[in-house]
Parts: sequence; C-alpha cells; structure tokens
Amino acid sequence: MTQFSVPWQPTRRVEYGPVSRLIANMAVGFYRTVGPFVARFAGLILIGAVIGTCFVVWLHALVFAYIDLHILGPAVAGGMTPPTPYGYSSPSTWGLTPSMIGPLVEQSGGWVASFSGLLQYLLWPLQFGIVRDLVGLGALIGLFSLVPVYTIWWERKVAGRIQSRLGPMRVGGWHGWSQSPADGIKLLLKEDLIPKDADAVLFRLAPYLAIIPSALAFVALPFGATYVFRELDVALIFTLGVLGIEVIGVILAGWASNNKWSVYGAMREACQMVSYEIPMGMALLVPVVTVGSLSLRKIGDVQSDGWFSWLAFSNPFALLAFVSYFIASLASCKRAPFDLPEAESELVAGFHTEYSGIRWSFFFFAEYAAMFVVCGLAVILFLGAWNSPLPSSWAASVSDSLGGGVFARGVNGLLFAGPVWFVAKCVFFLYVQIWLRWTLPRIRIDQVLYSCVQVLLPLTMVLLLGNTLWVWASTSGDTSWATFARLSNWLVGGIGAVFALMFPAIAAYGFYHRRRLVGNLVVDALPGS
Repeated sequence: MTQFSVPWQPTRRVEYGPVSRLIANMAVGFYRTVGPFVARFAGLILIGAVIGTCFVVWLHALVFAYIDLHILGPAVAGGMTPPTPYGYSSPSTWGLTPSMIGPLVEQSGGWVASFSGLLQYLLWPLQFGIVRDLVGLGALIGLFSLVPVYTIWWERKVAGRIQSRLGPMRVGGWHGWSQSPADGIKLLLKEDLIPKDADAVLFRLAPYLAIIPSALAFVALPFGATYVFRELDVALIFTLGVLGIEVIGVILAGWASNNKWSVYGAMREACQMVSYEIPMGMALLVPVVTVGSLSLRKIGDVQSDGWFSWLAFSNPFALLAFVSYFIASLASCKRAPFDLPEAESELVAGFHTEYSGIRWSFFFFAEYAAMFVVCGLAVILFLGAWNSPLPSSWAASVSDSLGGGVFARGVNGLLFAGPVWFVAKCVFFLYVQIWLRWTLPRIRIDQVLYSCVQVLLPLTMVLLLGNTLWVWASTSGDTSWATFARLSNWLVGGIGAVFALMFPAIAAYGFYHRRRLVGNLVVDALPGS
C-alpha cells in the first residue's frame, strides 16, 4: 500500500480583538447567570413565552382600537368626513398628518401622551386600510407559525407517554421544549431534492398550495367577539372553501413526484376529502339552521349565556351532529384512524415521499394548522366559542364589584368570555386528535369509504332534518313543547357535563397511579429537565 506524506504546515492562530473578547465574555457570563434560573423555571418560561407571543400577535388589534377611539373618533367629531369602512373598520384614505395626530394623542391622556412626538409618526401610516391589512397579515403569519411548532412538540410528548416513553427531553432543557425549533433549523439547512423524472414546476408548487389555504383559514376565524383578522358575513363558507383547496396541493404533490406510492397517497386523499366534506358540511349546517346565520361571530355570541346555551346541548340532534363533525374532521385533516394518504406501513410516506427539507415541512405545517382550524370551527359552532360555561349575567355584577377599568375587563375575559377560553377549548380538542392517533389502529380504505357513505352521510342527513323540525317546533309558541325542549336541553347538557368531567378525573387518576406504569416512565429520567 502506497503511503502519502503530507508536509507539515504551521497552524495559524486566530487573534480576536478586544470587542470580540468582550462579547464572548458577556455571553459566557450571561449563560452562567441565567442558565440555572432557566433550568429551574423552564416550564413557566415556556408557558409565559407562548402566552406572550399570542399577546404580541394580537397587539395590533389594540393599537388599531386606540387609533379609532382616540384619533379617528375625535377627528370625525371635529368635522372631518367619516371614513369608509375597509379592512379593520378603517378608512382606505385619510387626511390626518403627523402634526395633527400629535395633539390628538396628547388629548387622549395616559402614559402615551408623553410619547406623542414619536407616536405621531408611528401611528400615521396605520390610518390607511392597506397598511392595516399588511400588519394584520404579518400577525396572521406569526400565529399560523406558532400553532404547528407547539403542536408538533406536544404530539411527540403525548405519543411518548402513551407508548411508555419520555419523548423529547434534551434540546432546550425542560422536556425538550425547543426540539421543534431545532428540527426547523435542520430542515432549513437540508438539501432540497427534486426527482429526476418529476414535474419540477408542479413539484415546487404543491407545498405552497397545501400551506397557503391553511393559513388563509385563520383570516375569518374569530378568537373572540372582537379578535378576528377579518369579519365576514359568510365566514363559515370562506373557511370551508379555503380548507378544501388543500387537497389540490396534495394531488399535485403525488402526481408531480412520478412515484407510484405518492400517487396512491394522493388519490386516497382526494377520494377521502371529497367523500367526507359532504357529511362534515351537513353537520355544520345544524348550528347554522339553529342560529340562522353564517357569521361565526354571531353564532358565537348566541352561546354567551353559559353551559346550557351552547349549541351542542340545544337538542339531541345538535349533540350527535357535533360528534359526526368531529369524526369527519379527522378524515379531512388526514388524522388517524383516517391517515391513509400517508400510511407509513403501506406507502412509505404517501404523497410527500419524495419531498425533503423545508418543502417537506410545509405539508406538516398545513396539516397541524388545519387541525387547529377544524377544532376552532367545532368550538365556535357547537361548544360556546370564546364563552365560558358561566352565565354572562354574572359578568356585569363582577365588573361592578371590581369598579370597571382594565383590571375588570381582564377578569371578565378570564372568567366569562375571551380568547383564552377559545384557545383552551381548541387545545383540548387538539389533544383528543393526538390521543386518537396513537390509540386507534388505521382502517382500510374500503372501511374509510364505507363509514362515510353508508354511516356518516345518512346519519348527518337525518340529524339535519331532525334539527330543522326541532327549530320549527320551537318557534311555534307551544308552551308544552317549550317545556319539553327545556328539559331536553338540561338532559343533554348534563350528559355533556359528565363527559367533560370524565377527562380531568381520568387524568388525575392516571397521574396519581403513574408509578404503576411499565417502562421508562417509572423513573425520573434527566433530573431537572
């Protein structure tokens, strides 16, 4: 064997300047100071970061409300032409100059008055509707990105616990909370491959046709009575319409990959989506018929009088319609037991087999975002939307006892109605979707179609007809029917309350007896994580 000798070369020593050494020493000192604190309170920091991020996402709504109340309002009262509603109830053009905005900020009082010289230039662009739409679009993208990152990490943790594992535990410290951002960085750095025989144009286009509709669904999804990116009278039709476009991206991904496993997965998705959209839409017509509106905000406002005012408990047909919708939504989002389009044991990875890098992650972002949207529709249309189980009649007395003001509004949002309740309900149903995926086995494609065509479809038709007759009878003015309907409302609401209390009871029982589990869960691995 021939050996080659490499001539010795002196190693070049890199000299760092005083500024670089100062920055490095500051970084080391910051890590040594903050590191123990972060390791001790990592869970609280993570929860606070999620809540703070959600607040920052909706901060623009507070700024717009301040402009409309303290700047545009006094300007209109002073004789200027009222604006034409556009975007966030804002004008498309306006005549206020920065020098005119400054005195209006000072008149509003508060701590912002001391920054009127700076705010008059920062707030001036926000009087234009197109600028507000662009700001809202940026907030929409931020919220859309937050949901999948959190849900992916959460699913890995739930899957680990169900399988007697720990899930991510190392990256970031406390329970591997930064595993998803680390995976995102990895995917950004991975090579973006395109098969040689694939249709390059359609191959590149497919991920965007999958992720953009999922992001657009957040536009008309209200998180509260005033927390919505764009109020639409036909918000339900818009949301279902944009979610239906996602299937086009899946079909293009399978076809353009020129891979038989990808085509199989795409055809399964097309067949499954087209089939289950019908019973899902018919189930959603039940609350629409009950309220008489397609506006998600109006449907949510109707359910503000406590637990028994929620539409799922208005009659037995509505409760069964909610169950039917949730089952159909699992098939719509390709979740188990309806995850045939990406069945790993049969089709490698289904329609995204040939994808890699950031384009591969787009499909997962679209799936998890769509999961949140369908959970949001279930919450708004059936389970009280952003309203708590407490009656709204209590809110006025609580607000009066607290003297009104910002603190009273915050307490009202936490106890009676606010985005916190909406997000909490959506997170619960996200957990149910994850729980079902790692519990139920995958069914065959013929069973998928059988359950749709011969079970869910006729069931939702009967439920829609029964609910329509129930609403018609309720408007007849018959006192005996009103009494029967009230008793039915209490009975169905009581059944729902029993199921709602079962979940925390089972969770508490499992936590108390967690040491009886098998596997690694009986030991405290990685203490302090």
